[in-house]
Amino acid sequence: MNKKHELILGDSFSDDRGILSFCNNFSLKPIVRFYEIAPKDIINIRAWQAHKEESKWFYCTKGAFTVNLVKIDSFENPSDDLEIYTYELNEEKSQILYIPGGYANGFKAKLNNSKLMVFSDFNLNDSKEDDYRFETNKWIKKW
Repeated sequence: MNKKHELILGDSFSDDRGILSFCNNFSLKPIVRFYEIAPKDIINIRAWQAHKEESKWFYCTKGAFTVNLVKIDSFENPSDDLEIYTYELNEEKSQILYIPGGYANGFKAKLNNSKLMVFSDFNLNDSKEDDYRFETNKWIKKW
């Protein structure tokens, strides 16, 4: 599995019956669970969650999100000046953000009533054992 974050691009097809969105380059083989996050507003920030081994895939099903990532150099004492990678996910584009283990992520809804589907390759118990949290403003002072 790729150990670098990447945006997996999909596409859509429309005709008189409606719109079909797809992401055929996304394999569900490693997935063991999924969940959906619906932030209560566009003010709250969910940051920073990290995993050494667990991978996640983010898919915006409604609205829009800004997602930021950092590659962790030390889980015990990470540097304050890590490079930030920013992605914009929205319901208009069929795309999935792959976040491998070794990264911390943070995100914020850009529109009210946004929803983010998250896929994981770890079951819940294993995920809890591989969970690291850092303060919201550790790498970005102003979201």
